Amino acid sequence: MSSKPSYSENIVNQKYDRCLADILVKTGVGFSVGVVASVILFRRRAWPVAFTTGVGSGIAWADCDRLFNPTRGPGTRVVTQATASENRTV
Repeated sequence: MSSKPSYSENIVNQKYDRCLADILVKTGVGFSVGVVASVILFRRRAWPVAFTTGVGSGIAWADCDRLFNPTRGPGTRVVTQATASENRTV
């Protein structure tokens, strides 16, 4: 079985597809949790639904950002050749 070369546009399309699916799933789960919490715990108020939907969307947005720019993670530092030579001590 020969593997076809993956073109950069196919890789980007796969990332966008994954992000779209991730946003839909996590926003839907957040909405569902908010509805259940609103009915059971908060006497049918609207704010739990809005809050948990926003949390789900925010988590999905952060995951997509991390997928497209993996070096922007917490605790990650990118060192270029110029800064590496400046930081050396003699």
